Amino acid sequence: MRKIVPQSLIPVLSGLIIILFSCAQGSCFDETESYLKASLYNTSFSKILAPDSLTLYGMNRDSIIYNKVADLTIALIPLNDTAQSSSFVIKINGITDTIEFLYSSYPHLISKECGYTYYHHLDTLPIFTKHIITDISIENSTITNLKIENIQISY
Repeated sequence: MRKIVPQSLIPVLSGLIIILFSCAQGSCFDETESYLKASLYNTSFSKILAPDSLTLYGMNRDSIIYNKVADLTIALIPLNDTAQSSSFVIKINGITDTIEFLYSSYPHLISKECGYTYYHHLDTLPIFTKHIITDISIENSTITNLKIENIQISY
């Protein structure tokens, strides 16, 4: 006599077979977040130099990105994917300024394993107060997940 698989097990077995053969072999080892990379440039010494203290947080947000950090020469600044501007409060060596970035965002496929991220493009020069910051220059207006400097903040 021949045994037949019960009808209730066919969907379960089919689902297991699909799951086993649909998974990608590799894992995601790529950087998946796109941060604006800002080098801190000291105008007194004419070179990239870490301030004694750096505090950075988003305006109208509850999160602090950096809190009194020392020895930081490149700040990674997260931009909002769903907005066209982001504003931040930056405190360098105890003196506070504000910076507003205007940008456009677009999705970018990293890989099948890693999925999508958002890249950004700076549309204009950032708007900033000049209490300690003397200048902000754009070095690369396309913000990606690569380790490429986007702006220089001179203080």
